[in-house]
Amino acid sequence: MRPQTVARPDVPGYKRGQFGQTWTDDQAGRGGHNGCDTRNDVLAAQLTAVLYRGRSRCVVIAGTLLADPYTGRRIEFRKAAAAKVQIDHLYPLARASDMGAAHRPLQRRVEFANDEAANLLAVDGPANASKNDAGPGEWLPINRGYRCTYVLRYLQVARKYTLPITAADRDTAQAITRSCP
Repeated sequence: MRPQTVARPDVPGYKRGQFGQTWTDDQAGRGGHNGCDTRNDVLAAQLTAVLYRGRSRCVVIAGTLLADPYTGRRIEFRKAAAAKVQIDHLYPLARASDMGAAHRPLQRRVEFANDEAANLLAVDGPANASKNDAGPGEWLPINRGYRCTYVLRYLQVARKYTLPITAADRDTAQAITRSCP
């Protein structure tokens, strides 16, 4: 089933807490209930040459993002400068909230916010900040080689969580996917 196309409403009052505790381990998806928070699970899975604090192998203190999907650049991650590599929600939380997720059961919102397999991606911090809560209709990665993947993953998340997309998202997706391999 294709995601429904709607205009994004301007819904006041979004708060991160609508999606449960930030980076909770208390969720049923990949990495859930393993003793490590979701942010560190994503870093451990998507960085190379990962170094951890202590024996728990839960707190990532260093690693390398070999090819940031949004910029194509190599980024050295160090916990002391953690903002250089951020974890992006491909379908942003605020956008999901505006598009109806705020009215879903809490556990479903927690699953959405911590879905490593579908919705989370380690990316360049400034690129993620420029994206903010935009969808493909307003923002695309500067790394042209990743645009097809980005748009397709965005649509997959929308479908998985039955979230609508905007007409601008649909139009951009149609234009981008025409040139996908």
